[in-house]
Amino acid sequence: MNAVGIDVSKGKSTVAVLRPFGEIVAEPFDVIHNDDDLNNLINHIKSLSGETKVVMGYTGKYFEPIANALHNEGIFVSVVNAILVHDYGGNSIRKAKTDKKDALKLASYALDKWVDLPEYTPEEDIRKTLKILNRQYIQYTKIQVMQKNNLISLLDNVFPNANSLFTSPQRKSDGHEKWVDFISKFYHADCVARLSLSAFKLKYQSWCRKNNYNYSEIKAEEIHTYAREQVSTLPMNDSVKLLIEQSVNQLNSILETLAAIRAEMDRLSSQLPEYNTVMDFYGVGTVLGSQFMAEIGDTRRFHNRKAITAFAGLDAPTYQSGSLDVKSRSISKRGSPSLRKTLFQIVSVILQNKPENNAVYQFLDKKRSEGKPYRVYMMAAANKFLRIYYARVNEALNNSPC
Repeated sequence: MNAVGIDVSKGKSTVAVLRPFGEIVAEPFDVIHNDDDLNNLINHIKSLSGETKVVMGYTGKYFEPIANALHNEGIFVSVVNAILVHDYGGNSIRKAKTDKKDALKLASYALDKWVDLPEYTPEEDIRKTLKILNRQYIQYTKIQVMQKNNLISLLDNVFPNANSLFTSPQRKSDGHEKWVDFISKFYHADCVARLSLSAFKLKYQSWCRKNNYNYSEIKAEEIHTYAREQVSTLPMNDSVKLLIEQSVNQLNSILETLAAIRAEMDRLSSQLPEYNTVMDFYGVGTVLGSQFMAEIGDTRRFHNRKAITAFAGLDAPTYQSGSLDVKSRSISKRGSPSLRKTLFQIVSVILQNKPENNAVYQFLDKKRSEGKPYRVYMMAAANKFLRIYYARVNEALNNSPC
């Protein structure tokens, strides 16, 4: 019975081996994440007599090289939540932390939880890539918001509220928005106001044709009238034009990147067996559906619906001490914030459209009619959606030939 504790960090890990009653088989030693060191570690673990289990903490993606290498060699590997190990008693009130002590703590944890250790299974390449794409999509979305706010702030000085001239949605092919491309051509209110109406109509029509946008004569008249009513605080010169053009180019670059990522996420998620089932859910489109599948992963890894609820951080743990028994508890939030955000967006779509026959909306409306606060009934509806998702997708995966 050998417990191997591995404290993982970027590029290297610290390994310790224990047996029952605190017997140290191997003093903590470092392993570099390269072929030679990993092969030496594998041979060392295989040379140990008796059953062996390896435990390491879940530390981003750093654990994957060593976990995959050991798993592929048939060695039992368990990757546990770092919180579980952090809270695991070390029989000391002093707070000392080193990689060697952490490796020994992991080995002790393995001995104590020997029977209950879950075995690590490598994630499928498609799901792994999909999750990375989603995390990048979230990062680029934040940049998009900043760039868009920056452009609007600049426009307040030269063409106030020009961003409200068009209500067209983003173009699917490249993610461009009509008002952004329009500003690239007509960066100042005077670019429109100094032209006669007929001259602007011709110029605007030519621009629409060149950029594949629909032309409307009524819209052209509205823009011309609007531009002549505006008061600009900066002159129409090359310096101002440079600022606007650079801001537009940066924003369009981000919009194009987001469009490319969205398309790739949909392409990858469409290869998953649960794709059609997920797309049948109300409030889920190709974007939110792909994001949701990316964050959830394979639902079969959750042993019941309570586990998937806890993974999302939507569970409300009980709290009782003596005569104190708290009935109303906040959600734990000890789960994926990206998953909770996607869930909240899906429920928001359901709330806005009010589908009467939808089970999630009916549950949401019931909680709202009971006088529950906004965040309470929204999180309750998110929990409801997650439970239904777990049941339907599990059924689809279990019936899938893949």
